[in-house]
Amino acid sequence: MNDCIFCKIIDGTIPSVSVYEDDDIKVFLDISQTTPGHTLMIPKKHVANIFDYDDSLARHVLPKIPVIARAIKKSNPQILGLNIVNNNGEIAYQSVFHSHFHFIPRFAASDDFAMTFKDNSSNYSSEELEEIASRIHKNMED
Repeated sequence: MNDCIFCKIIDGTIPSVSVYEDDDIKVFLDISQTTPGHTLMIPKKHVANIFDYDDSLARHVLPKIPVIARAIKKSNPQILGLNIVNNNGEIAYQSVFHSHFHFIPRFAASDDFAMTFKDNSSNYSSEELEEIASRIHKNMED
């Protein structure tokens, strides 16, 4: 992709602060540094989002997530936790349309990063939840 910022980082056209690289992925510090150590992992193959992963790409990229997470955690004893975030689609806050995973180290509850999960459980009956689960299950790939 000629206009993809992450493809340009992969080919070296745009500089980055590299953490790790192999045949399948590139890992580098996010320029925003939401918290110190905020890192991105991207597949070297250009795919827009997780929906475009085939089995081969998933087998080569996804197992590296815990390896990167552990390395980040071990890099600083002040890291208390880690958010791993993967946004897929503009509605889900994806701003660069090359699949990527954010690793955001957490140092304190007040470290300038927040996610909110609203409890909507009272809006659904057991039957409605079963129907949602059934629709998802019917679309699972073998």
